[in-house]
Amino acid sequence: MNFIAVDYLIMVLLSVLIVASLAIYFIKDLLHAVIIYGAYSLTMALIWLQMNSPDLAITEAAAGISMTILMMVAIFRTNRKEE
Repeated sequence: MNFIAVDYLIMVLLSVLIVASLAIYFIKDLLHAVIIYGAYSLTMALIWLQMNSPDLAITEAAAGISMTILMMVAIFRTNRKEE
């Protein structure tokens, strides 16, 4: 089996996805989990680009950015410190 450099890059990105999804599951702090979710979304968009699907990459990036922002806003609104 002959692999080219793009195949190795996709394998590395897939292992980053696995690590990120496990980290999201085990992290207790919501803000850190949302930050890792943003990295997960960016990695997934890069994988779609490497697989020659730019339409899916743009959709993944847009959905990931919007969901990350919405989740951060929700976290900041619900976790306000009492003054």
